[in-house]
Amino acid sequence: MMEISQLTERENQVLRLLSQGLSNREIAVALTLSENTIKQHVAGIFQKLSVSSRTEAVATAVRRGLIALELEPLPTNHQPGR
Repeated sequence: MMEISQLTERENQVLRLLSQGLSNREIAVALTLSENTIKQHVAGIFQKLSVSSRTEAVATAVRRGLIALELEPLPTNHQPGR
């Protein structure tokens, strides 16, 4: 099983932003890096987590406790089945 230390700090940052659904371009802007640099970090994350998609990377990271997803609560007036 992969240790959290195997991902670099920058890869951890990119992974957290991936989990928020950001595109490579949006991540690049947020971290003031080039889009190509983000693509390299994403490739490194995929390799280290042994995954082949962004969704799989996030799911694997959550399962392994590398990141936690912040879910928004349902509105208080939500009525299931309606």
